[in-house]
Amino acid sequence: MKKLALALSVVATISSSAIAEGNVEAGKAKSITCAACHGVDGNSMINMYPKIAQQHATYLQKQLQEFRTASQTGGTNGRMDPIMSSMAAALSDEDIKDLSAYFSSQTITANPAIETPALGETLYKGGDMSRGITACIACHGPDGNGMALAGFPSLAGQHANYIKIQLTKFHDGSRNNDMNGMMRDIAKKLSPQDIDALSTYISTIK
Repeated sequence: MKKLALALSVVATISSSAIAEGNVEAGKAKSITCAACHGVDGNSMINMYPKIAQQHATYLQKQLQEFRTASQTGGTNGRMDPIMSSMAAALSDEDIKDLSAYFSSQTITANPAIETPALGETLYKGGDMSRGITACIACHGPDGNGMALAGFPSLAGQHANYIKIQLTKFHDGSRNNDMNGMMRDIAKKLSPQDIDALSTYISTIK
């Protein structure tokens, strides 16, 4: 909770004028190479790759910058991924802003309605204080749209499998580019059953 409070206090110092905006049309032209994994409009049909349509532009910028950093440092810094780090290696700052602007301007598609475990909704909305698990709703909101200025991504409509992959990486520490280690702190307390239930529930939020 202290880390959450720290992150939110930082938000108060950020003004909207400080957010660099890219060019949507330029981003669309540059997005051709992204389509194979993420779809032409950011709605990936492959559930191991994220839907990036309607994601916060600032979050997309951060991830692309950190993929690029990982490619430049051999994974010592940034967010290392075999595919994305190589894809981001040649991107300029302007490319990153334009691509982020384009994909954030698209509309995410809803996933098919499925039955979800009660555990997933319970953890998302209320957490589990007995295990020190903060409710996901605190950062990602009741509608799963996150908070752009705080750097908390939108999760609504995301593939369950992609969410599961990322929670597992936060759990084992192989993904470590989360603000103040907040996601790692929470995910390491989640069991495989928790991760499955949460991933399935989050994927159904519209």
